[in-house]
Amino acid sequence: MKSAYIDMIGGASGDMLLGALVDAGLPLEELRAELSGMDVGGYTIRAERVTRGALNCTLLHVDLDDEGRRRRGWDELSGTVESSRLPDDVRSKSIEVLDRLTEAESRVHGVDRHHLTPHELGTVDTLVDIVGVIAGFRLLGVEQVSAGAFPAGTGFVMSDHGRIPGIAPATAQIYAAAKAPVRSASEWGPKGETVTPSGASLVTSIASFEPVEMRVDTMAYGAGSRDPEEYPNALGLWLGETQAAPAPQSPNAGLSLLETNIDDMGGELFGYVQERLLEAGALDVWMTPIQMKKNRPAVLLSALVNEGDADSAANVILRETSTLGVRRRAVERYTADREVVEVDTTLGKARVKIKRVDGEVAGIAPEYEDCRTLALKHGLTLAEVMRRVGDEARARV
Repeated sequence: MKSAYIDMIGGASGDMLLGALVDAGLPLEELRAELSGMDVGGYTIRAERVTRGALNCTLLHVDLDDEGRRRRGWDELSGTVESSRLPDDVRSKSIEVLDRLTEAESRVHGVDRHHLTPHELGTVDTLVDIVGVIAGFRLLGVEQVSAGAFPAGTGFVMSDHGRIPGIAPATAQIYAAAKAPVRSASEWGPKGETVTPSGASLVTSIASFEPVEMRVDTMAYGAGSRDPEEYPNALGLWLGETQAAPAPQSPNAGLSLLETNIDDMGGELFGYVQERLLEAGALDVWMTPIQMKKNRPAVLLSALVNEGDADSAANVILRETSTLGVRRRAVERYTADREVVEVDTTLGKARVKIKRVDGEVAGIAPEYEDCRTLALKHGLTLAEVMRRVGDEARARV
């Protein structure tokens, strides 16, 4: 899987991320072509080779004319992206970044987003930065992004609202909402505002903060506009391949299989018992028809549980069924990696479960409840909706 790692050496902003993407090989012509899907003007973009400390970097300029400097409200910014001809995944992720940014600004100023004036963030370069970064990772074929901790800002800076701390209130709100790691300021570290609100929104929307192992083949740097002597004001971007996922391993931490044979309980009670077992932490619950002595029909009730949940699950079975005993044995199982993602389809948004084996997609299954909602909305059969959602999800994944 092609992956990227964001190293916030001197901080993070939209133009630093864009500069790093261009430095990593993103052609400006392709970036301009992608941005043209928004049907907005008033800007030009150009790249400049600069140094920050001992690092050779790309500084990305977004030059604005009078139209580009016109202040836009949050609704107009989001509407521009929503009505654009951008690819669906770029459009939806860009709106997610804008919503995260808007929510933080709204909380800081105590104003509803529809009545909030973005000030510094209201010009067209905000759209260029956000959409450009999302589109840039897509154009480079990056499938997974991780990041290190955000560097804490120090001191105070001036804004349209007056003097604010080095960590701007909106940036702090974004850190808190994302539970993002922040490294404390040090004597030799970055000074002033190191991470802009748009930079924080982008990184927290596209990257995880989990440790990652990569085979690095490209190291690139995007420059910040300031060039202090004390530290290199740059953002590092590493591109490479993540290590192949290990084969599925048996979870030796322990699973238990609980079983009991029941031949004297009404069928309607088994559904209730299943619900109670799942509430108690069971990983799976199932019933199997069996024949007991004297050929009496019966049900084998089985529950797969984590070892630590075995006692409470067994207690549910003893209390809620007619059985007098429950068998328990240790078991192991192989598991595939799985994740649930929301995709935009021609019928609407729907979640799908993606199964991966050895890092490769091995199956995609639409979520029943989302497909049921779409079937009722469009007057289609559930089977048709599940087929279409599955086909469109496979085409995108």
